[in-house]
Amino acid sequence: MSVVAFYSGSFDPPTNGHLDVIERAAAFCQKIVVGIGVNPNKAGLFTPRERIDLVLKVARPLVKKSGCALEAVAFSGLAVEAARAAGATIILRGLRDGSDFDYEMQMAGMNRAMAPDIGTVFLPASPEVRPITATLVRQIASMGGDVAAFAPPAVVAALAKKFKSPSADR
Repeated sequence: MSVVAFYSGSFDPPTNGHLDVIERAAAFCQKIVVGIGVNPNKAGLFTPRERIDLVLKVARPLVKKSGCALEAVAFSGLAVEAARAAGATIILRGLRDGSDFDYEMQMAGMNRAMAPDIGTVFLPASPEVRPITATLVRQIASMGGDVAAFAPPAVVAALAKKFKSPSADR
């Protein structure tokens, strides 16, 4: 049986925490579809296209060594419906702490009610990436902080470009 995982989130920006989940899931999946959630009522730092490109750039080398295929798509609406459209057999979720677990268990139950043929697999975050969130990475980068420990080099460079002040060009 082919295992196709759907891993959804904002990925604004992709972080080392996201990559931790993707790399470990690649060991038991034949394909991972990263679903870039787009909320029309929220402006992201990166466009959906930029997020797709960044995810593919930083995650492809990690999954390639396991032979897992990688795809990234933008979606709006329910993640479970996007998972179904992607042909997923599982929804992949990373867990950082107990509050993530409580929320994700509720979501898994609701998703199971809507799509009983798609299971949910939880992967606990590795200790070194447990505190990382895309929100914190964006905030640190926006204030000129060094985010190299929290995101891959291509993402760090993209963040630096987004937050480059106009006065720096003079």
